[in-house]
Amino acid sequence: MFVRLYDLMLNVTDEKEKLKAEIAKALSIPEKKIVSFSVYRRSLDARNCKNLRYIYAVDAEIENGVEFSLPPKAEKYELREEYRIKKIKRQSTRPVIVGFGPCGMFLGLILARAGAMPIILERGKKVSERTRDVDEFFKSGKLCTNSNIQFGEGGAGTFSDGKLNTLVKDKNNRGRFVLSEFVKAGAPEEILYVNKPHIGTDKLKAAVTNIRNEIIALGGDVRFESVFCGYETEDDRVCAVTYKDKNENITEIKTDTLFLCIGHSSRDTFEYLSKQKILLEQKSFAVGVRIEHTQEWLNRTQYKSAWPSPYLPAADYKLVSHTDAKRALYTFCMCPGGEVVAATSEEGGVVTNGMSLFARDNTNCNSALLVGVDPADFGTDDILAGVRFQRELERCAYRAGGGEYKAPAQTVGSFLGKKGVSSFSEVLPSYSRGTKDADLHTVLPKFITETLKTGLLMMDRSLHGFAADHAVLTAVESRSSSPIRIVRDENLESSVRGIYPLGEGAGYAGGIMSAAMDGMRGAEIYIEKHI
Repeated sequence: MFVRLYDLMLNVTDEKEKLKAEIAKALSIPEKKIVSFSVYRRSLDARNCKNLRYIYAVDAEIENGVEFSLPPKAEKYELREEYRIKKIKRQSTRPVIVGFGPCGMFLGLILARAGAMPIILERGKKVSERTRDVDEFFKSGKLCTNSNIQFGEGGAGTFSDGKLNTLVKDKNNRGRFVLSEFVKAGAPEEILYVNKPHIGTDKLKAAVTNIRNEIIALGGDVRFESVFCGYETEDDRVCAVTYKDKNENITEIKTDTLFLCIGHSSRDTFEYLSKQKILLEQKSFAVGVRIEHTQEWLNRTQYKSAWPSPYLPAADYKLVSHTDAKRALYTFCMCPGGEVVAATSEEGGVVTNGMSLFARDNTNCNSALLVGVDPADFGTDDILAGVRFQRELERCAYRAGGGEYKAPAQTVGSFLGKKGVSSFSEVLPSYSRGTKDADLHTVLPKFITETLKTGLLMMDRSLHGFAADHAVLTAVESRSSSPIRIVRDENLESSVRGIYPLGEGAGYAGGIMSAAMDGMRGAEIYIEKHI
């Protein structure tokens, strides 16, 4: 018999094995009747600074025939089967995947294990080479437009905080499968049970490399520096895909299945698709800035007298303020102990993003501060209106930063119109290419700046010091989500048969986990059609 128990508590100094006694106590049985147990979820309770505790949800196996009392919230369950991958039995052509971010990666992994031998096209480089290009850009400003924070093995999430939480309802164990595969590939085991799992850029790089190696070992083909050029159709169904390699050679692949797992920075692909018969639509997205504080301030504010403690992780936050009936300001991709990075993929534009290593031990913390943008804001049905809006903001930020991919930055006090608080003092900008003091009102449109001004003060009521004069704003955060959706039906198929738009760039995910799980859904549909 299997039981899931919730709200078991131990002091942070207690060994995990003490959970066995708590399980026995909760079920009113002897410890020896517990066959085994595992931690399903763990969160930190820091409300009492003198008594830090972990709150556990635990799965326990009890000897058959043992009678026990079931406490409130606990539940019996049959042994949950692991996520299973069926083998394909027939296949006329190999499926082609465009994009090797989390979506394309887990799609490719499952197809490879199913025996489908996918061909994966990734415009960027493998992560080791990509890292060198990113480091060179941070150092010298030399941008490689196909190998940067946005493009390359692992997608944009490789250079982020590596958050692995999702709001997607998961009845098929897809989320657990993703976490388990990351652990098998070298990620820390704790991501399986901590309340807010994250890998960090340093751990994620090794994990994506190992997953790629398995795909190749199973007969898959990962082609880096291979830019998707287009597709051909026959009887309204895809029949071929073309791509350009690093030597400008064009290659055609015959296929009846194309998975578009592009990132939301694949603007040339959006432009190409807008001229084809495939159906696209505008969608809401968000733009804004990165806000920085010191991590020390946040730790002391959130943990109060419990800080410092070796058992407390770097503190975080999640805030939202509804400034009027239409607009809201919210934090996104909060990076404890991280840095603000130069994340453009186009020449002449400045884009910011946040990144943390697994240890989250840098001086500053940062988060995106985003304002929603709706298609109605553009007053046009032009599919690419959102892309043009993003690009113009990025170019404006580049000019305000003075060139060389430096970013315009401003203290919160100065942005709010206060006098004598314009210089960076307690919080120093961490943006990797350097910053230039600038008036962000000249960079961002009025509806963005007005929402920022009102929302900052509202957020400060929830987290006192959030709108402190010395906090730093760096512009522009413009790539948080896709401004375009590639329309698909309930079987994930586009208006062109055989083309399946998946993940963030296609408009159906918002993070590493949800993108990976969407890729898994695409693999499941393909496998069912080829059994």
